[in-house]
Amino acid sequence: MMTTAYNELYLDDSMNNLGDMVDFAVRDLGFDPDEFFGWFISSGIASKFEKGNPKYITGMSGYELVEEVLKETNVTYKKQEPSYVDFKGREYWAGWILAYYQWETNKRFEDIVKDGLTLSTVFSMYILHEADVSKFVESANEVIARNKENKKSKLHNIRKARGFTQQELSEASGVSLRMIQLYEQKQNDISKAQVGVVLNLAKVLGCEVEDLID
Repeated sequence: MMTTAYNELYLDDSMNNLGDMVDFAVRDLGFDPDEFFGWFISSGIASKFEKGNPKYITGMSGYELVEEVLKETNVTYKKQEPSYVDFKGREYWAGWILAYYQWETNKRFEDIVKDGLTLSTVFSMYILHEADVSKFVESANEVIARNKENKKSKLHNIRKARGFTQQELSEASGVSLRMIQLYEQKQNDISKAQVGVVLNLAKVLGCEVEDLID
């Protein structure tokens, strides 16, 4: 069984507060959802939130979380009170469900976004807002799996940029064609390859070893 991010006792508060944070930042203050969520991550507050720091998941309201994020990232804005409304729409739901997804999977918000589950992507999944949370988790995992599958490896990108076919790179480097294919398809992890293999590939491609590591 997967270990959750923090004690479930905090979960309702964290979901409500992250929902209120996104709702206030996007709907009231008019910030771009993905840009604001990037500030949430770069401010360091996302890290504290995902580790279950009580100060951030229960001790601060969504409004206060926004203020803290903007203060930590030095973003200027016109201060205003939240527009308290009875109906909470997709902005609130997106933050609410992302808090649940992070808790359930124990992934970092930064990695969730890098894998393609951006806030605007979650907005587009609002059709699931009346479904059980497990349905969102299933759909979110499918989104991430597709993005990973479609994302080209660094070896592939550099090889194409240098004008090599896989066969030509194999012949020039001495690394088998099948091995190059497995690295490019990410079925084999190039970071775990023998040093000599990666050195030979980097030498032929005219790049640093680090440039080939995904």
